[in-house]
Amino acid sequence: MTDKTIGIVMGSDSDLVTMKEGISVLREFGVNFDLNVISAHRSPERAHSYAIEAEKKYDVIIAGAGGAAHLAGVIASLTPLPVIGVPMLTPGLGGLDSLLSMVQMPSGIPVPTMGIGKSGAINAALLAIQILSVTDPKLRQKVSAYKRKLADEVTKKDNAVRTEFGL
Repeated sequence: MTDKTIGIVMGSDSDLVTMKEGISVLREFGVNFDLNVISAHRSPERAHSYAIEAEKKYDVIIAGAGGAAHLAGVIASLTPLPVIGVPMLTPGLGGLDSLLSMVQMPSGIPVPTMGIGKSGAINAALLAIQILSVTDPKLRQKVSAYKRKLADEVTKKDNAVRTEFGL
């Protein structure tokens, strides 16, 4: 297990279903994480405190939120750490509201934003791991092995499809 730690914060406990996908990836790679529910709108003081204290605890933050989805931006505005946004799927607008709230950050406050929902949570975890791997050669080796595994799976699927059609 790496000594690096990723902070995961989400705007609501309902976001946990999505964020569990990224947590699984972090566990697969043996990366430490912490998990909090903090709303930028309903608990702004906690969001502020979390962001101010984050540098003492974490190396990267993953922030998942839906709707207005300001959590990632609020955190990013208050910490020098990288903050990766995960927009949640929403019933009214399908997550487009969440996505646009995250990607339309003003210049100077970058929030790399993943896709909406579960694939976004997975990619956020992978991006956080890749960021950590810049200074952790063992973690970088795990990332390389993971990518080789993905490529091997595609090759197997290609062979199966080609075999099915006698090619």
